[in-house]
Amino acid sequence: MPVNRNALIRYKTIDQCLQNRYRRWTLEQLIDACSEALYEYEGISKGVSRRTVQADIQIMRSDKLGYNAPIVVVEKKYYTYEDPDYSITNVPISGQDLGRLQEAVEFLKQFQGFSHFRELDGMVQKLEGHVYAQKTKQRPVIDFERNENLKGLEYLDPLYRAIIRKLVVEVDYRSFRAREANTLVFHPYLLKEFNNRWFVLGKKQGQSKLLILALDRIESLSPPSGATFTELPGFDPAEYFKDVIGVTVNEGNRPRNIRIWVDRQNAPYVLTKPLHSSQEVIEERQDGVVVNIRVKHNFELERRILGFGPAMEVLQPARLRRQIRAQLERAFRRYEARDEKGSLDKP
Repeated sequence: MPVNRNALIRYKTIDQCLQNRYRRWTLEQLIDACSEALYEYEGISKGVSRRTVQADIQIMRSDKLGYNAPIVVVEKKYYTYEDPDYSITNVPISGQDLGRLQEAVEFLKQFQGFSHFRELDGMVQKLEGHVYAQKTKQRPVIDFERNENLKGLEYLDPLYRAIIRKLVVEVDYRSFRAREANTLVFHPYLLKEFNNRWFVLGKKQGQSKLLILALDRIESLSPPSGATFTELPGFDPAEYFKDVIGVTVNEGNRPRNIRIWVDRQNAPYVLTKPLHSSQEVIEERQDGVVVNIRVKHNFELERRILGFGPAMEVLQPARLRRQIRAQLERAFRRYEARDEKGSLDKP
């Protein structure tokens, strides 16, 4: 049975409503919710008929799509799930769908190794692991890094749709240093993931400087009224982030050669997983290797170097070397002060 995108939006909306146990849902309220969702996602303003939503509920109850949703009517008026933990998103994949997924995985695997499809590699492995776990009823054999408690993930889809449709959004954003959130009229251009966190790149209304906002620092998001989206012609994300580690781009800075010594034990990690795409081996020593990267100085660069502790030493430039040394000295003094005070619990 073919299902179009509008129907899937309605099913998802009904499912989200019925999962909300703090509200009692009449048929009319479900119709209103579906109408609002279609307008928000697809720009359809004519609404949804009573008959359409009733048919949607019957399909969700049936086995036609494999949902078998336990939708019941309470007091002859209110719709809800009999099982409070049920959701159509938790329905196991059918055998037929598993077969199709397996075919898709096999097809995508043919493109692995080609430069144009290199970004598919992780997705193919993830799909393959999921299909294997479903087919064999065994635990997955691939475990990907994830942070299910990460804040701000609910803004991914609205921001994605805003970028695609060229919409301006209003963001209540509180940086780590701010005591209260500031409201920004924001023109989003790009979503970017780094170190298991999501960011959005864009411009504040009336300013030309690009800003990077962490999604986990967004407190609310809504579309502003009457704001016209400003295009960013010729913007190339790969070029914009080419000379940095992470997401912080100090546009006034130029890339510099950073020469770093890495001890013998940690050298294989840095050689097999370079700090940056510009990394070159300058010298091989008995006590380690010296590598050079050409990047702009930013917060993430310092954190990457400090993460290696005594296994890494900045040789050049002198300014970065002084900054890393000062941070390590502050850390040493903090440990030393606490040890002298004896403020730590004894084992």
